[in-house]
Amino acid sequence: MTEKFLKNEHYNFIKKQVLLIKDSSKKNLPSSVFTSLKDLSNAKILDLIPNISLDQQKILDISRLKTDEEYQQYIQHLTEFLLPFPEITEQKLKKMFPKTKKLKLPDLSKVDHSQLTYLSWNDLRSNRKYIIYELDGELVGIECKFSPTSKKNICSLCKCTSEVSYFSAVTKVKKSNNPDYFKSIGNLICKDSSECNKKITSSLYLENILRDSLGM
Repeated sequence: MTEKFLKNEHYNFIKKQVLLIKDSSKKNLPSSVFTSLKDLSNAKILDLIPNISLDQQKILDISRLKTDEEYQQYIQHLTEFLLPFPEITEQKLKKMFPKTKKLKLPDLSKVDHSQLTYLSWNDLRSNRKYIIYELDGELVGIECKFSPTSKKNICSLCKCTSEVSYFSAVTKVKKSNNPDYFKSIGNLICKDSSECNKKITSSLYLENILRDSLGM
């Protein structure tokens, strides 16, 4: 049996490609154009996984799909290979933010670890947003200032239009000529992280934010 090998953002990316092909199949496209579009999507999907095995290639191959039912079954089948977000406890979260007094924690019992790229929650009392992510095999977290107001705009993480809020993380950037230099990193991201996790197709930008914030 093939082990789980898909991250949540991979699943979202593949689902987006499959829906694109499914919609394109209903248009009056020349067969050569549709075949090329399908081959391109298939190549993009296979490129997602480093050192992909033959068994994994067979699982992800969309070239054989033709009907709406087959597309739906394919997407559903992929959920069996999703890598869950690492289990985390309230104690571990508290250790990540030792300087934060009266840390408001999320209700972990309501978190769906099966389809999660990053864990995040808002503390509206202190206008703080917390983000947890597995970076280089280790769970890391950042605390950010978070605007209580939101507006329709493009999220920096999932690249989709939604209700976003401004958040900024202040980090100490190493500079030999100015050891006390601080840099603020600001972005617009989805106010509701659960919705963001349903749409995010790449974790690269999130990883860049974390590396900058943590000085990695």
